[in-house]
Amino acid sequence: MVHRTWRRAAMVAAGLLTLSLAACSEDSPEAKDLAGNRAGAMADYGVGDQFKATAPVSFSVLYNNHPNYPLKKEWLFWSELTKRTNVTLEPVAVPLSDYEQKRSLLIGAGDAPMIIPKTYHPQENAFVSSGAILPVSDYLDLMPHFKDRVATWNLQPEIDSLRQADGKFYLLPGLREKPVQDYSLAVRADILDQLGLSVPKTWDELHGVLKAMKTRYPDTYPFSDRWSKPTPGGALLNILGSSYGTQAGWNYQHATWDPAAKRFAYTGGSEQYKQMIEYLHKLVAEGLLDPESFTQSDEAARQKLANGKSFVIGANAQTLVNDNRPDLAKTQPNARLVKIPLPVGPAGEINPETRLENGIMISKKARESEHFVAMMQFIDWLWYSDAGQEFARWGVEGTTYTKDAAGKPTLAPDVNVVGLNPKATKHLQKDFGFYNGVFAAYGGSTDLMRSFFSPEEQEFQKVMDARQPKPVAPPYPFTDEEREQASLWETPLKDHVTQNTLKFILGQRPLTEWDAYVSELRAKNADQYIDLVNKAHDRFQKENG
Repeated sequence: MVHRTWRRAAMVAAGLLTLSLAACSEDSPEAKDLAGNRAGAMADYGVGDQFKATAPVSFSVLYNNHPNYPLKKEWLFWSELTKRTNVTLEPVAVPLSDYEQKRSLLIGAGDAPMIIPKTYHPQENAFVSSGAILPVSDYLDLMPHFKDRVATWNLQPEIDSLRQADGKFYLLPGLREKPVQDYSLAVRADILDQLGLSVPKTWDELHGVLKAMKTRYPDTYPFSDRWSKPTPGGALLNILGSSYGTQAGWNYQHATWDPAAKRFAYTGGSEQYKQMIEYLHKLVAEGLLDPESFTQSDEAARQKLANGKSFVIGANAQTLVNDNRPDLAKTQPNARLVKIPLPVGPAGEINPETRLENGIMISKKARESEHFVAMMQFIDWLWYSDAGQEFARWGVEGTTYTKDAAGKPTLAPDVNVVGLNPKATKHLQKDFGFYNGVFAAYGGSTDLMRSFFSPEEQEFQKVMDARQPKPVAPPYPFTDEEREQASLWETPLKDHVTQNTLKFILGQRPLTEWDAYVSELRAKNADQYIDLVNKAHDRFQKENG
C-alpha cells in the first residue's frame, strides 16, 4: 500500500508543476538587456557546439578544496580548459570542512566569486531575499545544453521544485539522466556464508542477519557505522529514512509530503519517523548496532571492521574500494566485503536518489560584467554538455585515457582513480585535477556517470534502476517574509529533532515519551511552521496549477 500511495504522490506533483523553463527567461527585462554584456561571447552557440570565448576571459570561482586531492596550480585541468575554451578560472580556495560557512561569509560581505558551485538545494534560499545571487532561470536562453537536457530527460518537475515565490529559481542544479543511489551497506559475505545466510533484501531481514552474527560472535557489535559528522548517524538515517518514507540524517527536511492527505506534515513528529527510530532503537537495545556509530570517527568505524569487531558498515562505491577492502586485506586477507542493494523498507522498492545534484549559484556582480554572456555559455558547456562533462571527468584523450572503436573511454594504464588501476604511478584527481567534485562527478548521462563503475557496481545499479524513482514533492516557495519567519523556527526545531532522535535510538529517552516529544515540537512552533508550508504550497498551486 505504501509504495502505491507514493506513486499517487508523483501524479499529484506532476499535475502541479506546470511552469515552463522559458517562462522566466522570456518575460524578464533583465535577461533581454544584455547588449553591454556580450564581450567574448560566441554569436552563434548551440547544442553540440564547443564553447570558445572570442577573446581571453577569466572568471572567479569558489573552489571546494578537497583534502584527498588538494588544489594544484599545475594541474592539466586548468591549462587544458584554457586551451579549449579561452577561459582562465581563478579559484578562491576554501577548505572542504569550512566550505558552507566561508561561502555564506563571502556572499554576505559581497566578496563572493562570480561562480559559486557545490551548493545543495535548499541552501540557496538563504541568499535569495538579499539579492546577492542571480535568478538563473532568467538566463536559460544563454544555456542551450542545460535546456536541452531538461527537455530530453523530462526533468521539468524536478526543476520546478527549485522555484521561489517569484516563480524563478536561483540554483543551476546538476542534471542526471537517471538517479544514481550510491550509499548503502557493506556486509562481510564470508560471514554470511559461514552462517548459511543470504544477502538481506529488507531491513527486517538485516535484523535477522545481525542477530545470527551476534549469536555466533557475542563479543561484537555486528553493525558499526561511519559518517557520524556533522549529523549523528547522518548517512544511516538518510538511507533508512528513505526506506520508511521519511527524511532523516543528511537529508532531513522539516516538511514531508503526505500523499494520502495531500498536505505536508512535520517530518520529525511523523509516524514514519517514529517507526524508523523504533527500528534503530531495537538494533541498539539488542546489541546489534554499535551505539558509537552515531558519534565515532570514520577511522574508528573502519578499524572495527578491519579487526573483526564488526561485520557491517555504511559504504559507497569509493569507500568500499579505497578504504574498507584495503583495510581488511591487511588484517583478514580471506574476508570478502560486498556492497548490498539498499534494503527495502515500508516505503516499498524505491530508489531514493533524485535526478538533481548539487549546483551553481551566480553572484549578482557577475551580471554587471561585460563578459556575463560568455560566462553563462562557458558554464553551460563545462557543466552541461557531453563534451564538457567528459573532459571534466576523464581528462585529455591520449594522456589520461583512451577510447576504443565504439568511443568507450578507458583509463590510461599509468593513471588510477577509484582503484581501477591500483598499480598506476599517477592519479587522475591528485596529479591531473580531473574527476574533481567541483567540476565533475555530478550529473550527466547514465553512461558517463557510470563510466568509472566496476562490473560489481554496475550490477548494484541495475538492481536500483529496477526500483520506482522517489516522487518529487510539490513545491512550497516562501515569500521573503515567510522565509524570514521560517528561518527563526528551523534551527531550534532541527536541533530538538536531532538531539531527541539520538536519545530515543540509544535508549536515553524511553519511546513511551514520544507523544511528549511531539508536544515539545509543537511548543517550538512545528504546527505553525507546517501551516506556513501548506499556505505557500496552496498559493503556488493556485497561481501555477
